[in-house]
This record gives sequence, structure tokens and C-alpha cells, in this order.
Amino acid sequence: MRIPLYQVDAFTSEVFSGNPAAVCLLEDWLGDAKLQAIAAENNLSETAFLVENRDGFDLRWFTPTTEVALCGHATLASAFVVFDRTDFAGEAVRFHTRYSGVLSVTRRNALLEMDFPARPPAPLDRPPLLDNSLGITPLEILGSAEDLLVVLPEQAAVVEMQPNLTLLAELNWRGVIVTSPGMDCDFVSRFFAPRVGVPEDPVTGSAHCVLVPYWAQRLDKQCLHARQVSKRGGELICEDRGDRVRIAGKAVLYLEGRVSI
Repeated sequence: MRIPLYQVDAFTSEVFSGNPAAVCLLEDWLGDAKLQAIAAENNLSETAFLVENRDGFDLRWFTPTTEVALCGHATLASAFVVFDRTDFAGEAVRFHTRYSGVLSVTRRNALLEMDFPARPPAPLDRPPLLDNSLGITPLEILGSAEDLLVVLPEQAAVVEMQPNLTLLAELNWRGVIVTSPGMDCDFVSRFFAPRVGVPEDPVTGSAHCVLVPYWAQRLDKQCLHARQVSKRGGELICEDRGDRVRIAGKAVLYLEGRVSI
């Protein structure tokens, strides 16, 4: 069996930046163990698997160690592949997912605009180990559907922090989002998810389902310009739409080939 595979850098217009994701186009679903093995072999933060249906595509995401319920950058990468490497003719594609409903992505000139569910955070008691794992005392700690949101006073604190990933992996959350006001944008963030095999994710679309409602309320503005200040870095154009969020960015192809199994 030979499976088309594309590696796409998401939330960037230049290779070697943004967040790389693998996208595999399947004719039919393989067993879960085989999907997980392919994702582990790719060894990227996420591999997306697509199967075409009558209303778009079925979509699943795997880290090297587990399936995840929602992934932004691999959805953006999947849309890029559908628009640029298949016979799909429309300007909007619908992805049917197992745990996050139907997600749509619209091509608007150079931007790919994702329509995702909002995941507003709520105040939370300080989890044990959090301060030790972060090496810094947060201003605020909030919880969301899957992730912790940690708010720091300034961008430099987010950029310079060096968390203890071993301790972070012991927290009962998919990942930890660290954020602050930005210097040349509305807010910045980093995302750590060692519990699911991703020490630090370069650019995390799904984290902005949490970040956008928080910063929209705090800054009293609907449209937001965000940067993820990981080593690779990435830029996101966001909009708060109540129970949905718009997350837009660019993507670029790094490689294409075939998986032989």
C-alpha cells in the first residue's frame, strides 16, 4: 500500500518556521494501530489522516503517542493539501471529526480561515506542582475543556520561561498554554503538552480556541492579532464569534511523497 503524504508548515509563509504537520490522504480508514504507527514514524507533533466523503472529508489527528480531539495546525495543513494537491474545486472545505464536530476552512486569498469551537476558560484553583513545573508564579490560572491557561505579566516572561517538562507531564491536562500581552500584537503564547508526547508545540491552533475568548474579553476587542513565540514561531489572525472562533493563517508545502506499508 502506498499512501500520499505531505508535510506542510502551518501558520507561516516560509518553510522552516510555523508548525509542521504531516497529512495522509487515505482511500479508506486503516486500523487505529496502523494510524498510530504512521504518526509515530513521522514523529511530528501531529499527523492528520483524511478520507473523502460526500460532504468533504473525515479527519483524524494523531501525535506520535495518541489520538487527539482537536488540532488546529494540522487542520490548516489538511485544508492546504485539499486546496492545492487534490481535485477539490470549492473555496471552503468541511472536515467531519470524531470529537469536535464539523470544522470548516475557507480560502480567502493567501489566508486559510478556520471556523473552530470556542473553549472559554474559567478560573481554577492552583493545581499542585504547577508553580514548580513552570518555574514562575502566574498572575492567573484558568481551566478549559482540555488545557490549563496560565497568564503572565509580559511577553519576555513567556519567551524566557523554561518549564520542567517532566513535572508538566504529571498534570492532569492535555497541555499548558502560557500567555501574556504582546509587544507588537495583541497577545503571545507558548504551548507545552508533554503528557501527549509534544514537549512544546511550535504553533497551536486549538489553544487559540481558549486564548481568543480570554483576550477578546480582557481587551474588549473582537479581532485579534496573535503570535506564538516558540523557537519556530507563528502568526495567527483571530476573531471572537461567541461560541465559535475564527483562526486564520498561511501555510507552505515542505515535502511530498508516499508512505509504503
